[in-house]
Amino acid sequence: MNYVRGFIPWIVFAVASPAGWQWTAVAGLVAGIALLIKDYKSGVAGESLILEASTVCYFVALTALAFALPHSELRHYGGAMSFGWLAITAWATLAIGRPFTIGIAKRQTPPEVWHTAIFRRVNVVITSVWAASFTLTAVLMAAVSAEGLGNGVSILVQVVTFALPAVFTARYPDRVRARHMQAAR
Repeated sequence: MNYVRGFIPWIVFAVASPAGWQWTAVAGLVAGIALLIKDYKSGVAGESLILEASTVCYFVALTALAFALPHSELRHYGGAMSFGWLAITAWATLAIGRPFTIGIAKRQTPPEVWHTAIFRRVNVVITSVWAASFTLTAVLMAAVSAEGLGNGVSILVQVVTFALPAVFTARYPDRVRARHMQAAR
């Protein structure tokens, strides 16, 4: 569930969307800052806060944009922009060799596995799945917005494209662990 925790500001942003994009951006920003501060104060390592720090950066920029240009057509593409930002974050962490899921996974695994090739590989795969899902969601959300398909379709797209990588994230490490244990025998 630590993976879901990092998405709380994004969930707040999605749920608050009827309030208008300025206040939705503020809600995401406040939730993001609160989560980042709470984790930082509880001693969470910086590498575990990549998603949270990226989230705060996004909501700072979105809040500034929303208040500077309240009638911009971009207000209709909040979901697409959000998932686009998450995709950029995930792909960038892969490109620099520091998948964002490693810090999250370290909160749930013993230190003796952190430096193993399997641990790293599992996190590269999981981050890749999230990056692909964020990218697909951004494209689909842009299409939903452009075609005016409404909140029902938007919610369905977001739920499905979040649930699939979340389920994968929950199950994949166990499958790899089982294969590794079986191969070791």
